[in-house]
Amino acid sequence: MPPSTKTINELLRKATRHLQTSTDSPRLDAELLLAYVLKRDRSHLYSHPETLLPAAQLGHYHGLLQRRQRGEPLAYLTGLKEFWSLPLEVTQQVLIPRPETELLVELALDCFAPGQSINVADLGTGSGGIALALAHERPHWRITATDISTAALEIARGNAKALALENVRFLPGHWFVPLNAQRLHLIISNPPYIDRHDPHLQQPELRHEPHQALVSAAHGLRDIMHIIDNSPQHLLAGGFLILEHGFDQGSAVRKRLEYKGFSAIATHHDLAGHERATLARWDIE
Repeated sequence: MPPSTKTINELLRKATRHLQTSTDSPRLDAELLLAYVLKRDRSHLYSHPETLLPAAQLGHYHGLLQRRQRGEPLAYLTGLKEFWSLPLEVTQQVLIPRPETELLVELALDCFAPGQSINVADLGTGSGGIALALAHERPHWRITATDISTAALEIARGNAKALALENVRFLPGHWFVPLNAQRLHLIISNPPYIDRHDPHLQQPELRHEPHQALVSAAHGLRDIMHIIDNSPQHLLAGGFLILEHGFDQGSAVRKRLEYKGFSAIATHHDLAGHERATLARWDIE
């Protein structure tokens, strides 16, 4: 096909204007989508600003821009999201990994000596971000990742294969069910914790993400409380539980952990200063 009459520079200017009202980063989104279509790094856009796009690539780009204008997340358009510096495939079957969830990985790594070999469960793994980040940092850890969604597990398995991480196994099922009687040094999870009436769910991007990975009953606390209540029967003495939760749920999480007999309970803040993750230790044999 002959090239279009639009250069890279002209396309980016026009795309940025079109995305002004649908994203907080219109120029960046325009660049990332064009780089994706061209199968090039963003640096290529600046080193070749006068290049004309072939008509087929121009049509692909316009289609992606229209979807982005309608609020479809950038990660779903490109099929890729970086987490803990690892490239992960993502589709609409999985929650898009968030930077704040990296806090859970940091906390987990700090709980154990670097050379210590432990058993870990990542509950509700989604695309596998937490499990794969831990597997990458600690190849000697034995990690089990569970999810009720078989579609999500297929994506997570694919990500593990692409990253050549072999110390993770993926099991289907609801929370602890796939673990049977396994005892662990660490249980870690980013469960659904948004209340179904939360107005944030009306944000265009959230409407595209899987509802069951976002929303939980009982004001967003049902799944968190289920994990807290059932963790003791799966934790070894001295083991840890690490949970992500909403910015206003820290107090309820701490109270439930204390009630269930956990110790060393501590809530940690994300980079925005919000209470985001709570860690606790299980000391009972």
